[in-house]
Amino acid sequence: MVETTPKAVILLSGGLDSMVAGGIAREQGYAIYALTIDYNQRHRREIGSARKIAEALGAERHVVLPLDLSQFGGSALTDDIEVPKTGVGEGIPVTYVPARNLVFLSLTLAWAEAIGAHDIFIGVNALDYSGYPDCRPDFIASFQETARLATRDGVEGKPFTIHAPLQHWGKARIAQEAERLGLDPVMSWSCYDPTPEGMACGLCDSCRLRQKGFAEAGLEDPTPYAARPGPG
Repeated sequence: MVETTPKAVILLSGGLDSMVAGGIAREQGYAIYALTIDYNQRHRREIGSARKIAEALGAERHVVLPLDLSQFGGSALTDDIEVPKTGVGEGIPVTYVPARNLVFLSLTLAWAEAIGAHDIFIGVNALDYSGYPDCRPDFIASFQETARLATRDGVEGKPFTIHAPLQHWGKARIAQEAERLGLDPVMSWSCYDPTPEGMACGLCDSCRLRQKGFAEAGLEDPTPYAARPGPG
């Protein structure tokens, strides 16, 4: 029997954005293959969230790939650097992991080519984000061209499409899309610096953006927060 269902590889972090990107891929009829990179980040609860999301999406396979970026350091997520808690500022914050999405998409591309998938989904967005350069549309476009040039399939005329369906969305719309897709946001995890008790800190950039998004969407955020930002 000829296989007719197209395959898509989802770069699944365990966060809200990647969960929604995966849900969109499922809705579009793709067979889901999920890739989670365990890069020894301090917010390792994401890994468990990714497993729950992959199961909820009905993934054909979910690979959790170890890649210890703490060996490099250079980020508050992989090194002994304090995670900022004073609010979302301007510029690229210390939570930026050097070249993370470039590295992760390269691994996603390698698996996609190996299994005959030509569609890759990533949940980056360039509106409500923390200023990371590897979340921007020009990076996604340039990586798609790199995929065409750097792979056997690409040079043989079978190019890859990098889908970033949330690229121009804010967190409020992403929260609304999760509800529309029937994806329980409690499965996802956003906090950069969870407490020893397993609660989201509530004050890091990612927690603040998530809370703001759900509030603007008029939806309940079921995340257990240890603290919440004051008014203003």
